[in-house]
Amino acid sequence: MSTTDPELYAEPGSSWWPVLWGPAFALVGVLVEVISPGSVHPVTWVLVALALAAAAAVWVYGRRRVCSVRLTPASLSLGREELEISRIAEVTDVGAPVGARVLGGTWTVPKGTGEIPLRLTDDRVVLAWAKDPAALAAALARLVEKS
Repeated sequence: MSTTDPELYAEPGSSWWPVLWGPAFALVGVLVEVISPGSVHPVTWVLVALALAAAAAVWVYGRRRVCSVRLTPASLSLGREELEISRIAEVTDVGAPVGARVLGGTWTVPKGTGEIPLRLTDDRVVLAWAKDPAALAAALARLVEKS
């Protein structure tokens, strides 16, 4: 897949704003200490902010790697897996059999996403997924019809 291929559908998996949760929590902690009697521990709160921001950054990075969706004219990328569009035979009217393999390297469809059964050219059925499954299915159907 070329990185210059136009994106027809994309979901990043997560935004970066959760990284701000830790610093916001630390700011609230400092403000509570400032208005309360006793000493203020700004260095401790800076360390708390950095630790929580680092943990959130690791979580966001993982979500972006495992839960991202990208559709181009040549391929469908789900998490860590890429499927060439030429291997998809059918998108509409495909039933999801029990035990169908989930694309993307996960055991189940990620939480908060809907599944899209795809029939491959070798007659196997696999499950794609997206937060907006109807939009991804429509974009996939247009591509499969063209090929």
